[in-house]
Amino acid sequence: MSIETEQPVASPLGAVEQRGIEPVPEAERNGNPMELFWVWFAANISVVGLPLGVSLVAAGLNIWQAIVVAFLGAFGSFAIVGVISIAGRRGGAPSLTLSRATFGVRGNIGPTVVALLSRLGWETVNTATAALAFVTMCSIAFGTGPTAKSVPVLTVVGVVLFVGCTISVSGMGHAFILIVQKWATWIFGAINLFVIAFLVVEVNWSAVFSAPPGSVAIVLTGIGTIAAGTGIGWANSGADMARYQTPAVKGSSLIASAAAGAGIPLMLMISMGALIGSSDADVLASPNPLEAIRETLPLGMAVVYLIVSFVGLLLSNHLSVYSAGLVTITLGFRLRRTYAVLVDVVVTTAASLSFLLIADSFYGPFITFISLLAVPIVAWVGVFCVDMIGRSTYDEVALLDLSRRSAYWYRGGIAWPAFGSWIAGIISGATFMQVQPGEAAWFTGPFHETWAGQNGLAWMVSLLVAGLAYAALGGARRREDAR
Repeated sequence: MSIETEQPVASPLGAVEQRGIEPVPEAERNGNPMELFWVWFAANISVVGLPLGVSLVAAGLNIWQAIVVAFLGAFGSFAIVGVISIAGRRGGAPSLTLSRATFGVRGNIGPTVVALLSRLGWETVNTATAALAFVTMCSIAFGTGPTAKSVPVLTVVGVVLFVGCTISVSGMGHAFILIVQKWATWIFGAINLFVIAFLVVEVNWSAVFSAPPGSVAIVLTGIGTIAAGTGIGWANSGADMARYQTPAVKGSSLIASAAAGAGIPLMLMISMGALIGSSDADVLASPNPLEAIRETLPLGMAVVYLIVSFVGLLLSNHLSVYSAGLVTITLGFRLRRTYAVLVDVVVTTAASLSFLLIADSFYGPFITFISLLAVPIVAWVGVFCVDMIGRSTYDEVALLDLSRRSAYWYRGGIAWPAFGSWIAGIISGATFMQVQPGEAAWFTGPFHETWAGQNGLAWMVSLLVAGLAYAALGGARRREDAR
């Protein structure tokens, strides 16, 4: 049987959600954009924003430039997430399931694998950061080493603890996410505002104000880094939550809810990281970015904030695991979403331990990871958004049919104009990239020395090439799939 026929019903708060990738019935689509606002806000108020802010200062920006970059990168990239959310409202299915209509049953495998790698990568970052928060808490309470490598046993305990907490809530679905993320927004938002108020009083403002401004090239690179590290990483998950939105919701409201919901907390956290990095040069060289919390805040406040950070990362990770489970099922693995989650956490546990105990630094691999995945993700965004211009409905049966009878089989299971444009976008973007997680570059594209390459715009090249190529091949033609 080639049709994915699992037809479970949605579950109430507190129950394990059984719904897979099948389109949500219209009778159950009663969500509103404000619900998505809370979801994106709570998912992005995590402490991961701190190293992003520190990385901007390390690149050569001053605090004011970092704030502007955070605004443009975060709000702009999550507006893209909002655009993808419109497809979720139209089709009632997860992003990569809807992508079958664009790329074909087999052609969609490539973008889906990239989406899974993205989600696994961000879960690894969340898990590693939570473990560093645990290590830092122990260093304050017990005087142990401040870095992951100096206390490997505690690092393992931190990872296992975080993964265990993730598993404990991994089966909770859409209703659980909506309630918890809303309350988390108020609680963690208030705590972060309190910490920022303390920093404003205590930071070394002379060091902050004396930092010279960075060049236009560094500003553009910073915008690309923040975009890649925030909204672009979530772009191929935009429809996963929006599939529960009522069909009457305006697309502009979905875009605004994603851009503002994520942009506000990201500006808060990234600015905080930039402020800490600007006032303390030692933070820039630390292998544990959360050590800055211990050095900046009073011990009691630092412990409370690190505990809150641990919980905040759990909320962000839960949303990522939710999407990863859907992506895994979209690949064709016949697993319930709860089982897909278990496979997911095993992979991220091993990856985070390798990241913490083997890698020489935090920032190099972190920035390399988000830069690498940005190119294939935005190439998918370019193709998918052009396809959305000519598509307002999706064939619900064809979305789940993996056989040759599917309306989305096309030629050999691949929609070649879409798939070819995606590949063209990836190759074009790669020619402007440089992959350098450490002191030595692993890869340098032939056009890296050009203006676009030097300004970190490889992702923009990929987006434009993929989208324009697909449009030229007729990707925006008006089409209506019978539902």
